[in-house]
Amino acid sequence: MTLVAGMVALVVACGVPPTGMACIAGGPFLRGSNDGPKNERPAATVHVDTFYMDVYEVDVAHYEACVAARRCRPAKTNYSDYSRPTQPKVGVTWFDAVGYCRAVGKHLPTEAEWEKAARGTDGRKYPWGNEPATCERAVIMDDLGRRSCGVEKQGGHADKGRTLEVGSRPPTPPGLYDMAGNSWEWVNDWASKSYAACGSACARDNPRGPCDGAASCPGHTERVVRGGSWYWPAEHATTTFRRFHTPANRPIYHHFGFRCAASEAEASALR
Repeated sequence: MTLVAGMVALVVACGVPPTGMACIAGGPFLRGSNDGPKNERPAATVHVDTFYMDVYEVDVAHYEACVAARRCRPAKTNYSDYSRPTQPKVGVTWFDAVGYCRAVGKHLPTEAEWEKAARGTDGRKYPWGNEPATCERAVIMDDLGRRSCGVEKQGGHADKGRTLEVGSRPPTPPGLYDMAGNSWEWVNDWASKSYAACGSACARDNPRGPCDGAASCPGHTERVVRGGSWYWPAEHATTTFRRFHTPANRPIYHHFGFRCAASEAEASALR
């Protein structure tokens, strides 16, 4: 399916997005790759139903408002200069991310939902297309090895970089910001060595990964994060790059954040 065909499907299949979300039309897309790291293999066509994705990574102000309302548990960022109101909320566990999304009537996106939202229907390498990842397009390590495109944090070092305010770079074709770079984003799925190793659970329609994303999954101890961050170079910012980490975020990484998704049913309740 071409990008143009995908845009036609977007018009046909999407309802009015809830405030702050964009619609990702249901249908097939190319997931994974055959020439990247082994955990991205094999490339295959999978199907996801229409869903809605947050336009921005969840920021500090929204997360702390949920905490203040006693609907989310506190999550402390261990480093200074990562807690401005419109910076992405980082230092969170997978459980924090799930809890926030549920509290606001949404869900943490599946890995397949995340990749379709980032990649579209044309198999693009980066969320904006196939042009290289640069500091004009994403908040990443620049070609000189400087974190966050050379923007240094205030107080302390933490390799001198920091997240930037959400939406600091242009949006992707569906209207999403920071799908590459700024902060890594938790997704719902348990990690597997590859899509091949995951087997039928990763091949069916609307895949949810090993054990269909159940609360426990024998033999699996890590969840998936996607999208790269301010700390890492361009090769981590592709639409297919997969990173794994313990859901308790131990050791704590201050560049792990998230955004939420909504099914058609969830979106109807939010409109």
